[in-house]
Amino acid sequence: MVTIKDYLEELFGDIPDSVEKENIKQEIIQNLEEKVQDLMKEGKTEEDAINKSIVDFGDMHEIRNNLMHTAQQTSSKKDILRYKNHLWFSICGSVLIIGLLGFINFYYTPDIIWIVYPIFAILWWPLGILFALLNIKKK
Repeated sequence: MVTIKDYLEELFGDIPDSVEKENIKQEIIQNLEEKVQDLMKEGKTEEDAINKSIVDFGDMHEIRNNLMHTAQQTSSKKDILRYKNHLWFSICGSVLIIGLLGFINFYYTPDIIWIVYPIFAILWWPLGILFALLNIKKK
């Protein structure tokens, strides 16, 4: 029944796709289609049966809100994992850059230790990502 599917697509449209969302939608569709078939056997038209089954099913906004909350938690976990990967990459990159600059400093100009200045600038990269990660964890 196209109308039930369209109604649910509109209701759950802004929720990110997930297996849980699809399972709940399929279960609701199955229940509503069974209700529509029962109402049509009682003599109602298809359109009236669909409308009555949707109204009788109740408020689906609680289900929608639970799915939205679950999707936000999953999104937050993905953000944390992504920032952890960025932090690891920035630490490794910073170590490599500092090592290269240290080699250049001590090989070509061992009398002047200038590596300290770029180290301060390079360390802002992982520190910025660390603060972003800590900010996400607070939420």
